[in-house]
Amino acid sequence: MIPGVSDSLLQGERVLPLAERLADHAEAVVGDPDAPTRLTIFHGYIGVLAVAFLLTLVATPIMRRLAINNGIVDRPNDPRKIHREPVAYLGGVAVFIGIMGGIGFWLVSAIFPNSPLINLHETQYINPRTGMPFGVPISIVLGMTVIMLLGLIDDVVGIEPRLKIAGQLFAAAALAIDDVGVKVAQGVLSPTLGALLHNHDLTYQIPLPMELPGFGGQLNIDLIYWAGTAIIAIGVLGACNASNLIDGLDGLLTGVTAICVAGVLGIALSLALVDDGPRDGQRIVLCLAVLGACLGFLPHNFNPASIFLGDCGSMLLGFSSIVIILTLGDTGQTALVVAGMTMYAIPLIDTVLAIVRRKLAGKKMSDADSDHLHHMLKRSLGVKGAVFALYGIGGAFAIVGYWMSMSRARITYAVAVLIVSYITVTAIKLARRRHHDEQRAAAAAEAARVRAAEPEPAEVT
Repeated sequence: MIPGVSDSLLQGERVLPLAERLADHAEAVVGDPDAPTRLTIFHGYIGVLAVAFLLTLVATPIMRRLAINNGIVDRPNDPRKIHREPVAYLGGVAVFIGIMGGIGFWLVSAIFPNSPLINLHETQYINPRTGMPFGVPISIVLGMTVIMLLGLIDDVVGIEPRLKIAGQLFAAAALAIDDVGVKVAQGVLSPTLGALLHNHDLTYQIPLPMELPGFGGQLNIDLIYWAGTAIIAIGVLGACNASNLIDGLDGLLTGVTAICVAGVLGIALSLALVDDGPRDGQRIVLCLAVLGACLGFLPHNFNPASIFLGDCGSMLLGFSSIVIILTLGDTGQTALVVAGMTMYAIPLIDTVLAIVRRKLAGKKMSDADSDHLHHMLKRSLGVKGAVFALYGIGGAFAIVGYWMSMSRARITYAVAVLIVSYITVTAIKLARRRHHDEQRAAAAAEAARVRAAEPEPAEVT
């Protein structure tokens, strides 16, 4: 065979599309009534969902009372805000408690063999140190904790934006050090740049003039790892701030995140069904913990809200969402990450619109405005109507994302390019229209001011 082509074919066989692997699995278990299914795997982990839901449901009113007693409330001192009475913050702390409770429940249940509380799916990926399936990495727990604490400090006393960015980068670095999501670029780089350079692993050894402690006589460079690290940093920064941007209506971010995570859960269950890798169980636990926490918080947060997520909650949900999505590419299946990002499309669309709109208007990225997606829909449909409309759009994106995960990689990338192109063009059109409207309004106001300043013509006698 032609050199390089055979390697590319082998790489394609190693990272098969999920649909083909599921088809092979289905053929292998035909006639076996006890064969695992997505539903049976979901039932085995459902305790995580229940614990996260109940903990958040109970913790939310406690945090609300604590916030009110200490004056940690959001006062309606901005015309963009829809509430007319002060509303408590600290909802994000309750969500954090629920997520940690769900993860802790899984950990405690997994320690005891044959536990009736949880039924782990069968897997060949066992941690040799514990004899158990791999648990949720400490880097993810650490990252969630750092992000929540940063937002909490901002809600209580305020914090400089650069410090929040530094904390978000610290959380991203923890993921990269622990190899969480670093292979996200493998599915694109290996069959393209790797095939071109005849080095699918894209690893290089550079000789050093002398031996250095920790390096020896050569420097090892893994391009896939460093590309993945850059994507993790960009993803964490983008998701934390994107989720924060759409947290402008009661129940909006909570519901949209729940819909997105539910869609990713479908992909996670499919991966666990074919025993894709060591992070199968981790993804399911994280999805169910975040989903349960969102569902437990939503009754308190839906219009009229009695408590808000605050920055600690919005950034936490953004971080949790992007971490789960990035782990879909743990075995090099970048197409699945693209599908997950499609499910997370509403925050991404709103962020793109905000960037283009403020750039054209010559404003800073941190300047607030009332032209986000939810603001525009609220003016036409009201608060609840806008929220339900975005729920529906989020559900449609979740369906499209799941369909993309069941298709071949080329189809996934093609659909992703179409969606991104449409979003970009629409964002530019809306931003330009808004900018032109503002210019016309400013010109009309200036003309009116000039006319008002002109002296009245003297009467002719």
